[in-house]
Amino acid sequence: VNLLIDIQAKIQSGKGKGYERWAAVFNLKEAAKTLNFLTEQGVTDYDELLAQTKEAGETFDALSARIKQLEGRMAQTAQLKMHIINYSKTKDVYAAYKKSGKKEAFLNEHKEEIKKHETAKAAFEALKGKPIPKVAQLSKEYASLLAEKKEAYEEFKQARKTMVEYQTAKDNVDRILGTVPLEKE
Repeated sequence: VNLLIDIQAKIQSGKGKGYERWAAVFNLKEAAKTLNFLTEQGVTDYDELLAQTKEAGETFDALSARIKQLEGRMAQTAQLKMHIINYSKTKDVYAAYKKSGKKEAFLNEHKEEIKKHETAKAAFEALKGKPIPKVAQLSKEYASLLAEKKEAYEEFKQARKTMVEYQTAKDNVDRILGTVPLEKE
């Protein structure tokens, strides 16, 4: 189902009689598609159409928020995993840095490793006393979050399609009934 075309506005912008004829046929076909869609969905009155459109939008918004929440948790998990790995890789260099008498020279030589180690320590302190999880545990959590996201994304795509169909049908009904002026488009 596509939106109906504002024929009068197109004619005023310079379109000819051929376009007018095509647009009239197009609008009739789209009105028929809209009616078929509403019949298939069992929508019999305008209030029901409004309710279905609103419900489809709310479902879409809820799924969108859930996917964003999952993506945020996945990013946190991946970042914590990276910090744990960096900490274990740079632990020896950092210990040598703390023991060295010439800290400036050692710091200049191993700046990147020391920075990674301190960043990882800061991330662990941000956990505020919670135990640091194991990398395998984080990998398992990430995999489960990814699976949940894929599942939610399939629902999201279907909800988006449904929302667009209902919104387009509602807009077409509004134009057919004349409740929304075409110029507002």
